[in-house]
Amino acid sequence: MPSTAPSARYDSPWKAALTHAFRAFMRFYFAELGAAIDWFKRPRFRDKELAGISLGGTPDGLIADKLVEVHLRDGSVQWVLIHIEVQAQYEAGFARRVFDYNYRIEKEYAQPVASLVLLADDKPDWRPDAYHRQTLGTATTFHFAHAKLLDYTDRTDELMASHNPFALVTLAHLRTQQAGHDADRLYAAKWQLTKLLYQHRWSKARIIVLFKVINWMMALPEPYQQRYWQAILKLEKERNMEWISPLEQSFMDKGWEKGLKKGRKEGLQEGVQKGLEQGLEQGLEQGLGQGRRDGVVAVLERQLTRRFGPLSNTTRVKLAKASRTCKKFCVCGAGF
Repeated sequence: MPSTAPSARYDSPWKAALTHAFRAFMRFYFAELGAAIDWFKRPRFRDKELAGISLGGTPDGLIADKLVEVHLRDGSVQWVLIHIEVQAQYEAGFARRVFDYNYRIEKEYAQPVASLVLLADDKPDWRPDAYHRQTLGTATTFHFAHAKLLDYTDRTDELMASHNPFALVTLAHLRTQQAGHDADRLYAAKWQLTKLLYQHRWSKARIIVLFKVINWMMALPEPYQQRYWQAILKLEKERNMEWISPLEQSFMDKGWEKGLKKGRKEGLQEGVQKGLEQGLEQGLEQGLGQGRRDGVVAVLERQLTRRFGPLSNTTRVKLAKASRTCKKFCVCGAGF
């Protein structure tokens, strides 16, 4: 079994977590600032507008970039914009870039802008919090609030006991960072954090979001990911909970589990792969037979990637064959 884990995927997990639980993010990393927000008025994400204010290509190490409209409790202004950056690596001109974003956003909206930075890099001493410039008697000084993930490294017990979802996200990021490309270490950490989900009385929606965050961020080699998913199915049965959609359930129940049982005789990896392929074929047949042929292959590929990580060449070939032989399964006789 290959023991080298693929590169970590931080961007989508952080964006998903921020969108799902922005208030929890503020409480966890910027509690004093979050207390000034009027949470009775729902925050408004303005990420699409932020894309139009971009300074160019994606900066080095930027994994999440959010723009949120909020109201303040004191009513001093009509509304305020919060620009959040999650930065995963050192960048020489980082403070200047935060200043530039702040200036351009404020100029665009003519409203106050707060810049908040979460430093998720691996350099303990890198803590930018201000930008200074002085030329011929003219000076510019810009300060911004920041938090550092590495400051939570020695607070594992506190993080595991916390009910704030960003304690779990912080643990996932730090454990991924610490594991590097060691698949055994990463698998152990990923499984521990997955089980931790059940120890909090979170809603099903929150559990699903955080499960996806963990699964996306802590990317495993395919054999480890298959082993991980096998453990998930067993845990779900023990806890009598469902985390997967009906479409995923259709091929997981009918195909994956049959493959696992067969795998006891044929070898686990081969059985899992056969189960995946069999379930994929049955899921396609079911979806196409109900007249939902348009986009079924694309949907299945996305669902598989979310749950298992990058698909193997064998699975991709199976998807391609299913697309080419759509008429075989489609009750209406029409192709893609």
